[in-house]
Amino acid sequence: MNETFINISKIIERDSKSTTYKFALLRGTIDIIQENSPYIEIKKNVVEIPMGLLIEKWMLYYYPILGSTVLIPQINGVNSKLAFHTKFLKIINYYNEVGGLSTFYNDIRIKGISKELNKEFYDLVKDLKNIIVKNPMQYIGNSFNKSYYSIYQYQNNSTLKNSETQNTNWLINSCGIFTIPIEYYNAFKLLGSFISGTDNILFKWADFSVNASHEKINPEKVIAEILKNPITDRDVLASKNLYKSILNEAGEIICVWSETKIKTCDVDHVIPFSIMKNNDLWNLLPAKSSINNNKRDKIPSVDFIIKQKDIIIHYWEIIHKAQEKRFLEEIQITLLGNNKTLNWQNLAFNQLTNMSKYLIEKRGYEKWEL
Repeated sequence: MNETFINISKIIERDSKSTTYKFALLRGTIDIIQENSPYIEIKKNVVEIPMGLLIEKWMLYYYPILGSTVLIPQINGVNSKLAFHTKFLKIINYYNEVGGLSTFYNDIRIKGISKELNKEFYDLVKDLKNIIVKNPMQYIGNSFNKSYYSIYQYQNNSTLKNSETQNTNWLINSCGIFTIPIEYYNAFKLLGSFISGTDNILFKWADFSVNASHEKINPEKVIAEILKNPITDRDVLASKNLYKSILNEAGEIICVWSETKIKTCDVDHVIPFSIMKNNDLWNLLPAKSSINNNKRDKIPSVDFIIKQKDIIIHYWEIIHKAQEKRFLEEIQITLLGNNKTLNWQNLAFNQLTNMSKYLIEKRGYEKWEL
């Protein structure tokens, strides 16, 4: 079970993030399992789940997102749209005139989709089925299994045919099934609500605040405030500018990762800021722009950090000399702990390698090296 949870962490952190498809697939699977759907069947080492239930979940997740008056990006790229955006928007626009998401949901579950949308809805379901199978189902787990369909497998044991009544039963009977390994089913059943967020501490916190306010505030506002980071973009820029000024006074600048001379450089967060909101001077090192862009939100491997030990410590010593008080206070808190600062170089470096190992092996972040 422990290995399965590590793999799930790797999927969330390391698998492709070009669209939100991965998150929708995981969330949909977890929700169906958490609802204890009677359609779930356990067969030896795998669990079968109707694809139609998953397609329904996707429509319910993406309806408010695509129908929002505020742009909520779901894919990387300027003005890029999800593959099913245009077809779904026609349905959303129709239902927004007759009651919105709740009417749409009730029609799927009870009456069936409006006859006026018969072809549009059929085409949307067909597209969603193909997108789910050929995108997130194919690639999920690829970051560590190095193979396709390593966790999710689709079995097209029924033919998708249009029908006058398009509802949940039609989706279940027409779209086939998919399977996941029994160990993933057990993991999703045991702690799925924490993974997907419905029992997440932040969600519960927000829910408490909303109820305490007698619903005068909304959960989105609460979560936005809870997630506010004390380190602002201005703080990051100020630290990077300070770092650059120290390097410029020191003379020649060498990229910490490639060890090539550079005239202009990026200041790279060794442990990415997106992962550990840390703006300490020890976590800032000069890097060639192209290399920094390649590294992005990945964690330098332990072997690679060890290989670059001398140059990392070289830059630490330069910063230590220029900003001794701040540098030692920051490195004490984050890397040294109760250890004395007399031999801070090796102690801090060892802790940096431990941090890299933990983030890669236990938290599932993608490792990086040249």
